[in-house]
Amino acid sequence: MLKLSIIFTLILVNFLARTDADIINKNVERVIDLSSQLVKVSATITLQNAGKDTENNYLIVLEPNAHANLSYISAKDSFKEEMKITETKDAKYGDSKVFSIKLNQPLAAGRTGSVSVEFIYTGCLIPYPLSIAQKDKQLVRYFGNHYFYSPYTSTKQTTSVVVNTRSIENYSKLKPVAQSDSSITYGPYNDIVPLSSDPLTVHFESNAPFLTVTRLERLIEVSHWGNIAIEENVDILHSGAKLKGSFSRYDYQRDTSNNHHSIKSYKTILPAAAHSIYYRDSNGNISTSQVRMRKDWIELELRPRYPLFGGWRSCYTLGYSVPSYQYLYKGDNNQYVLRMRLIDNVFDDMHVEHLQTGVVLPVGVTNVKLSTPYSVERLPDSQTYKYLDTKGRPIIRFAKNNLVEQHIQDLEITYEWQPVMLLHEPLLLSVALYILFVVVIIYVRLDFSISKTEHLKSQ
Repeated sequence: MLKLSIIFTLILVNFLARTDADIINKNVERVIDLSSQLVKVSATITLQNAGKDTENNYLIVLEPNAHANLSYISAKDSFKEEMKITETKDAKYGDSKVFSIKLNQPLAAGRTGSVSVEFIYTGCLIPYPLSIAQKDKQLVRYFGNHYFYSPYTSTKQTTSVVVNTRSIENYSKLKPVAQSDSSITYGPYNDIVPLSSDPLTVHFESNAPFLTVTRLERLIEVSHWGNIAIEENVDILHSGAKLKGSFSRYDYQRDTSNNHHSIKSYKTILPAAAHSIYYRDSNGNISTSQVRMRKDWIELELRPRYPLFGGWRSCYTLGYSVPSYQYLYKGDNNQYVLRMRLIDNVFDDMHVEHLQTGVVLPVGVTNVKLSTPYSVERLPDSQTYKYLDTKGRPIIRFAKNNLVEQHIQDLEITYEWQPVMLLHEPLLLSVALYILFVVVIIYVRLDFSISKTEHLKSQ
């Protein structure tokens, strides 16, 4: 029995030792894009199977301090086809997040392949200084890693850091390093051992809109009369360097430069078929919004009542309607499928801290099934009552945190519904009007007087 235990332990240790040793990163080309409030990291990896067995998966390990900031991750092969990514657990990496990428083409022994991985991080650009005056420049700092953090040995790797300005205050200088206009190139670095880390810092001027949606409540109301109504309640915050001192409207209007850290307006993209658009804030209607028709979408420019500086907030309600035939499909046996975006565009390079979406379905639906493109927190279902409703309409509710533009994907809700329910409200209205007419007819024919009229007395 003791011998079997020892043999099993040796096999397990040997298995763990070879899990990540058979793959080598022959070349890694990484780009860190700091031109917006989001940190977009893309890495093109040429990998080689140095083992004897065919490999079907490639592991991605996040740095320990990057867990909370990761919003989105995706992977593609050399043919730009998506690759499946699943989060896994591995005791060897402690508390680090580990993702397993399933290779579209298994990598045979001695063969090479290519994987392109994209990471979107939020909250990684830190204002420095934290507060600035109205006329000051906004400077931010980025803290990263000179090396591509990987559980595999990297034979060669280079990193390019791209910013949106030539005004770079300072940056770390792990040789070889070179600066050219608005980019910094690190490397090439050779023979990097697994899980290597060396601090990378960049301090530069950034006037990109640091606009964060702290809370977004999205309500989708489905009607089988041919219309789907969408309403969004949006709370936004300027998450850049906070404004120090008082705000001067006079100085602000004199400043004609476009490079400014305040936010005057931003653009929202709506579906091309959107109509009945309305926009208001907590004080009422706003007349400074503009709608522009494009070929494949509607561009809505929103201008808050006042320019947003660091630490300033605003909230508003945006609503519109779309025809249901573009999103609602009928299947067999009175089954219907609703395909709509779980979250829609708020502004370019958006960051939504918390999303709560509710879908109001028609009266009488049964067998409701929800399918989402990524994991969400399912909230308890609720009910609401509209005009002439005798039964409540079900509301399917769910929530998710830390979203970006890449999360703009379709959800799918399948349910069963009897078309005869279309007659429910018209029949109720007809019966109500019929009863009203009968009551009026009876009422006008009744005589409630307590004395006879004059012509009756003369008789």
